[in-house]
Amino acid sequence: MILSYTHTETKPMLNRPLNFAATQPALPSLKTATKRSSFLTIEGVSKVYPTRKGPYTVLQDVNLTVDQGEFICVIGHSGCGKSTLLNMVSGFANPSSGDVLLQGQRITKPGPDRMVVFQNYALLPWRTAFENVYLAVNAVHPHKSQAEKRAIVRDHLAMVGLSEAADKKPPQLSGGMRQRVSIARALAIRPQVLILDEPFGALDAITKEELQEELLKIWNEHRCTVLMITHDIDEALFLSDRLVMMTNGPAATIGEVMEIPFPRPRDRALIMEDPHYYTLRNQALDFLYHRFAHDDE
Repeated sequence: MILSYTHTETKPMLNRPLNFAATQPALPSLKTATKRSSFLTIEGVSKVYPTRKGPYTVLQDVNLTVDQGEFICVIGHSGCGKSTLLNMVSGFANPSSGDVLLQGQRITKPGPDRMVVFQNYALLPWRTAFENVYLAVNAVHPHKSQAEKRAIVRDHLAMVGLSEAADKKPPQLSGGMRQRVSIARALAIRPQVLILDEPFGALDAITKEELQEELLKIWNEHRCTVLMITHDIDEALFLSDRLVMMTNGPAATIGEVMEIPFPRPRDRALIMEDPHYYTLRNQALDFLYHRFAHDDE
């Protein structure tokens, strides 16, 4: 069933179903996950945890291929294994079966070619913004001169608009500024894959939109591969090339993959005037709140 919404509406919208009475033709952009040649490959991945009641399958037979420089968002209800999946890409966890490959090499542990930005910032509170970023640069590039490392740190703090806050410690920074430090730290070591675990979920709406714009600007300049968890459909439609939609757990898998057709660079206002935006949005809502709704929703 395809949900319907008129493109003349301009009021802010919540991520809930809009109007289920009418239908409209679906765009040919929604499809099941298929294999394709890729930079990053998730192949037949399952994750099972032992429990007192027996094995608990979090993920089952997950298959996804990601091209170099692609921006992927992953969405699904709580408990569907989104973070578990990205933990296996980052190397914090290993699959019970299947493989996660980066440029043909199996991922078995964390590495500087993959950096994670967490929702809770994960900054050292007794270190300044500059020092938090410097620690990462120094760990990955110990043989660079101090002048080179400091220049890298300054450049990346400037990239996220924090040059004037370089000497402040996390408790002295707002939530948005702390997340900017986390993004600068991740990008400063030039990872091949940037993994974002719902990085803007704890921020207010205005700061969230500002950081989305900044993230897209930085990504457009550097084009590293991005995997991002989100619970926000509008965020996913604005940021991503493809939206990966997970079925419910246990034994969750990829239900459908939505192609996001809007050209880049993207303009939020123009996208929201496009009637295709609402067709895609309603398809995602239908997937989440009808076809794979939680029992308690």
